Amino acid sequence: MPKLKSHSGAKKRFNLTATGKVKRAHAYKSHLLNGHGKTTKRKRGLRQGTYADVTNEATIKRMVPYK
Repeated sequence: MPKLKSHSGAKKRFNLTATGKVKRAHAYKSHLLNGHGKTTKRKRGLRQGTYADVTNEATIKRMVPYK
């Protein structure tokens, strides 16, 4: 069977844990980080990583077959 191509965007955004879960970062942390943008509390919450939803796991794993 030929080698599969990884999805370039997905391999930068997701990591797999040892148990097979998919780790991801929070969205909305790229701009408007001071002044009239987001509160400190909200930005602090966005720093934490989280897991992708179970409904999306199969799709993500197909996009990054060798991670």
